[in-house]
Amino acid sequence: MLRFAPSPTGDMSIEDLRIALFNYMVAKQKDVNFIVRIEDLDKERNITGKDTEIMDIIEKFALPHDSVSHQSENLHIHQTLAIRLLEEKKAFICTCTPEQLNEEQEEAKHNKVPYRYSGRCSAMGAEELHKLKEEKIPFVVRIKAPDAPIITHDLIKGDIETPADEVDSFVILNADGTPTYDFACACDDMISGISLVIRSEDQLSNTPKQIHIKTLLGYEQQADYTHLPMILNAEGKKMSTNDDAGSVKWLFEHGFIPDAIANYLILLGNQTPSEIFTMPEALKWFDLSRLSKSPVIFDIDTLRSINAEHLKQMDDKRLSTLFGFADADIGKLAKLYLQEVCTINELESKIKPIFAPKNFEGKWSAQMHTMEDIIQNAPMINDFNAFKAHILKESGLEGEDFFTPLRLILTGAEHGPELSEIYPLIKPYLLEVAS
Repeated sequence: MLRFAPSPTGDMSIEDLRIALFNYMVAKQKDVNFIVRIEDLDKERNITGKDTEIMDIIEKFALPHDSVSHQSENLHIHQTLAIRLLEEKKAFICTCTPEQLNEEQEEAKHNKVPYRYSGRCSAMGAEELHKLKEEKIPFVVRIKAPDAPIITHDLIKGDIETPADEVDSFVILNADGTPTYDFACACDDMISGISLVIRSEDQLSNTPKQIHIKTLLGYEQQADYTHLPMILNAEGKKMSTNDDAGSVKWLFEHGFIPDAIANYLILLGNQTPSEIFTMPEALKWFDLSRLSKSPVIFDIDTLRSINAEHLKQMDDKRLSTLFGFADADIGKLAKLYLQEVCTINELESKIKPIFAPKNFEGKWSAQMHTMEDIIQNAPMINDFNAFKAHILKESGLEGEDFFTPLRLILTGAEHGPELSEIYPLIKPYLLEVAS
């Protein structure tokens, strides 16, 4: 079982999407289940509708999943497991006040040593629960620190050993009864039988804690891990949703298509047989162990180039639907412009003026009006050269007075692909175009 566990606290980042893609692909290769778990325990930061938005994105990238759940659905299980650890004396109640903890932290800072919980409350067990609740004394539940190093098996980084004192006696149940991230995540992975966790390397410090939790709960099927190197922006800083191109939503809004985005994210820091491919093709050769161990830099120009290639490969009729048509010739017309633009938005800026009312004001006004009258009264002419000859003969125009106004009336722009290539594709719409 593999899982994608996004949080509904903001837009899905491209790093989140890469994690989703890799989890889906490995699950597909291994022929095991792929599930989605919405990690919604942070009630204050959750944004209404973001879980639906996440699922819509997963749908757009054609990542079929076996189930979807919200982490909050398991709240009772989290609490039960925390109490079980208390009863088994593998966890303890902590009534330390924020002031006491701050004092300990300041002392560690003064002594220039990493902060570790003092263990002041480590003797308080489950038998104290009733009294504390009765007296309304706030408390948290802390897990007992491990007494041996913890080994993380990582498919990219190899085995990583974390000393026991780095894990410490961390909180597993907050004062309001909600589980901490690490505890909820470990319990849910255990409940679901997750055998491989693929996530970002900025969660590497969480992994020993989650392994420790599962060990104390008696879970024997420990998982392997893959911590993906971070995606960096052009300044070499961790990419965030505040960066241009940092979120999937931004990429969609700027005219990038799912096939191209997936292609680029799989390509990043990877050894691939070709630069352009589809996900079904990548499933045949994708291998987590071949990914780079170093952070990767996001390059929007490479993505633009890949986007253009996928638009070129798209079925002509399907491409035309992006611009409100169902005509293969309009798809072919759009592809003529892919020599100079790369995204749907940029293509639309080329296609839309062709079918929009033309501007008959300005320098070429008289010539364009003359051509409009001739075109509106001309017979259907299949060949562009014959069409051009007819306009030349009827208008008496020549040179720049002919070619620039003709391009303007047919495309709405002074520059672009050869009119001889454009004309056969817009011929059925000629009366609409030249008006």
